[in-house]
Amino acid sequence: MSFLEDSVIVLVSQVIFFSGGWMFFNRQLFKYYEIRHTSVQLIFAMTFALCLQMFELIIFEILGFLESSSRYFHWRFGLASLLLMVIAVIPIYISYSFASNITFIPVRWVKFITLISWFVFLYGLWKIGDPFPLLSVSHGIFTIEQAVSRIGVIGVTVMALLSGFGAVNYPYTSMTYFIKPVSQQDVSTLERRLLLTLDMITGKKKRIALELKRNKQNNNKPRLWNIFNSVTNRDLSGENIGQLRLEISGLEELSRQLFVEISKMKDMQERQIWSKTLQGRYFNCLGHFFSLYCIWKIFISTINIIFDRVGRKDPVTKALEIAVHWCGFDIDLVFWNQHISFFLVGCIVVTSIRGLLLTLTKFFYRISSSKSSNIIVLVLAQIMGMYFCSSVLLMRMNMPAEYRIIITQVLGSLHFNFYHRWFDVIFLVSALTTIVVLYLSQKKLQ
Repeated sequence: MSFLEDSVIVLVSQVIFFSGGWMFFNRQLFKYYEIRHTSVQLIFAMTFALCLQMFELIIFEILGFLESSSRYFHWRFGLASLLLMVIAVIPIYISYSFASNITFIPVRWVKFITLISWFVFLYGLWKIGDPFPLLSVSHGIFTIEQAVSRIGVIGVTVMALLSGFGAVNYPYTSMTYFIKPVSQQDVSTLERRLLLTLDMITGKKKRIALELKRNKQNNNKPRLWNIFNSVTNRDLSGENIGQLRLEISGLEELSRQLFVEISKMKDMQERQIWSKTLQGRYFNCLGHFFSLYCIWKIFISTINIIFDRVGRKDPVTKALEIAVHWCGFDIDLVFWNQHISFFLVGCIVVTSIRGLLLTLTKFFYRISSSKSSNIIVLVLAQIMGMYFCSSVLLMRMNMPAEYRIIITQVLGSLHFNFYHRWFDVIFLVSALTTIVVLYLSQKKLQ
């Protein structure tokens, strides 16, 4: 293939990825919100396409598809474009959106504040390298290596946090072992308590309203009548009204707790019904598998941190060498190394994209509104760009040495081992924290 033909293939795939990002934006993220800025859609879809191009080039690297020089060029161009988005375009647009939405800032000051905010972001991004073993100034300042080294710290941290949480939370939410048995009688009992509490609140509020009405009527009568009424009347006094309001406040807090408890019990009932379906049983089996994976990953991360250890061979090459040298299998290492690596990287790509998009969608629906949705989408695009840029750093270790050559040339002399150790540290902290939080929440339900 010529360079032109290779470029056409990459361009067509970029158009497909861009269309996918555009459709996801309109049909998923902005399904319930009004789209006000087309530029936000363009930025999100473009970032999405550039992220997928990174994974596409990794697969092309394994398959040997396209010319080596073409792959190198598109690696450099695609990575530089993605870095331009996450370092310049998206931060500037976020700063501009924030500044323009603040009512007390004059319009003439918006651009100036946007520029200052962007310089502050660049300064903070550069200072990230101080506590970490990243590249020094001798490697240049405005280089791909410097940008990737600093973006990688943020992206790897986000990846490790999500991975640690997911490794623990997925078995917890999918295994039937963690489903607390809830009967309909338990739900009905709490519902009756809630109705009784609401009736008590209503009754006390009626008593307060009647007393306030009576006090108002008494204030309109002659003073002598009020003195006689205060001596003979045995109804409520102002002090009793204050006591009733305190009781109502306590009952309202109790009603909120009962409502939350009923909601949790109904969710648990739905999980019980779902666990008996074919899909529920399938996810229960997956939950057992991922629980073992979580234990193994926590153990390995701990060993890697204690002994400062980083794997030097990818898992596919290591497994094939064990099969040949220790188990005595007569297999073609080159052939199976390529095909299994392709399958493994493909699985990592699909699960990474699916997991991140699901997380972004849930996060967007929880915190977005019609006013803040555009800014939140830009923030999600920023996170997505950093996430996938860092994925290339970590995925390099899962590839055989012969497929890492161009990636290593593009990324330069980065301290790759540091990012793997940093991932292990953050993963371990995230996983253990999630275990503690879920354990405490489970104990609270019992």
